[in-house]
Amino acid sequence: MKKETHIKSYTAAELKARRGRSRTDLKKIDAMTDAKLEQIIAKDEDERDMKPDWTQAKLVLVEPKKSVHLRLEQEIIAYFKAQGKGHISRMQAVLKSYVNAHRSHAR
Repeated sequence: MKKETHIKSYTAAELKARRGRSRTDLKKIDAMTDAKLEQIIAKDEDERDMKPDWTQAKLVLVEPKKSVHLRLEQEIIAYFKAQGKGHISRMQAVLKSYVNAHRSHAR
């Protein structure tokens, strides 16, 4: 297999040093007028047809989660952990879908 020449490898230290660096020239953008920015956005094919409708925007404040102590069978924990990182979030998603399904039947 031919080695791809455009692939670049980084050490963990190099990645950490690069984290958070932006290639955007913020001083250049700050110096532009709103009209000039709109013109640039209109030319960008990824942004061209995006017209946000702020009249439909709603502020949604998420309720904080409550910590509980829950004893589960090992089989259940092993199943979700075997699927990788985020097993607790997946368990919560399953419980939430159960609640939503049963709420709709109760109405």
